[in-house]
Amino acid sequence: MKKIKIRGGRPLKGEVTISGAKNSAVALIPAAILADSPVTLEGVPDIQDVHSLIEILEIMGVRTNFSNNMLFIDPTDIVSIPMPSGKINSLRASYYFMGALLGKFGEAVVGLPGGCYLGPRPIDLHVKGFESLGATVTNEHGAMYLRTDDHDLHGERIFLDMVSIGATINIMLAAVKAKGRTIIENAAREPEIIDVATLLNNMGAKIRGAGTNEIRIDGVTELHGCRHSIIPDRIEAGTYLALAAAVGEGIKVHNVIYEHLESYIAKLEELGVTMAISEDTIEIDPAPHLQPVIVKTYPYPGFATDLQQPITPLLIKAQGTSEVIDTIYTKRVNHIPELKRMGAAAEIEGNMMIINGPSKLHGAEVVASDLRAGACLVIAGLMAEGETTISNVEFILRGYDHIVEKLTALGADIEMVEVPEVE
Repeated sequence: MKKIKIRGGRPLKGEVTISGAKNSAVALIPAAILADSPVTLEGVPDIQDVHSLIEILEIMGVRTNFSNNMLFIDPTDIVSIPMPSGKINSLRASYYFMGALLGKFGEAVVGLPGGCYLGPRPIDLHVKGFESLGATVTNEHGAMYLRTDDHDLHGERIFLDMVSIGATINIMLAAVKAKGRTIIENAAREPEIIDVATLLNNMGAKIRGAGTNEIRIDGVTELHGCRHSIIPDRIEAGTYLALAAAVGEGIKVHNVIYEHLESYIAKLEELGVTMAISEDTIEIDPAPHLQPVIVKTYPYPGFATDLQQPITPLLIKAQGTSEVIDTIYTKRVNHIPELKRMGAAAEIEGNMMIINGPSKLHGAEVVASDLRAGACLVIAGLMAEGETTISNVEFILRGYDHIVEKLTALGADIEMVEVPEVE
């Protein structure tokens, strides 16, 4: 078991480069098995979720090589084997193997996904999409069994009752080799969906409309390997921008696509953060005087749910009362009790988080309840006087590439320590 120790109160300065998008990588890797020849992904983040997906690929007979953020995937000898449990249960994105295997073989047995608990996250929209394409889906002993007659899927018009990134991508994966045209209405519009569609089109798929609320997919019979470079991680970028405003004395964040963060950057500016934006770099100036704001999460291009936790420590510095409302995951509030443990004046009222600032934070023993809550606590630990120890860092390592090394390079006093397992 690992913990992160942070001795806070030190101003940070320097430059940091953002890695490839975690939320793209976890979909691109399953998508690669649809090809009949090798796929090379560039800019793959070195995170635990990626290593878990590689292990799943190798169980299926897929040859892989991962080094220097480049992942080689050769699905030539892939076999469709049941995966009811094990690694498949350890991360949320494992459900993309449902769509990829269904598209590849016309069948799949995949365990129910795990990952961070953010409240109920049912996969009924995924199931609805698969069934519309002609699959039969049953839940047997905690695993999803997907079957088709004669291994055939057919195109269909599918309306998603609510915007869902996962369902949009999973239906795309299943539909690229289906007969005829599939139309996904009320599709999610996130940049990661465009990234997956770009990979699939480079492999020979015919997908149009990714990034809009209507995606059209004309099925093809074959997909081939290709080389694809992953987009930068907008959530990691947003995390470092908040960190730079909270404890920075001039930090440049490189490899950022500004257009992917417009609503978030607008909120930073409303807070009073000053920054210089160039082609792929954002430089954050020290932010001693911040104004309170109201943060409300929405599907893209609105304020991302994954960024409400990383921005919360910054609100602790603001002069007055800020509010955070997560309309996507209303139960995503477990970072608030941990911030209170560190001295924050923060409360949960219904589906609203209320932060009264400014508060002086002090080091404490805290627990990361999920990936982005962990990022929130890292920023809070850097702001706090004294030593902060964060447990459950496995959540953080699921999504942040070399976070300790990147923060150390900025001048943070931070280390990862091994602690004995406690029964």
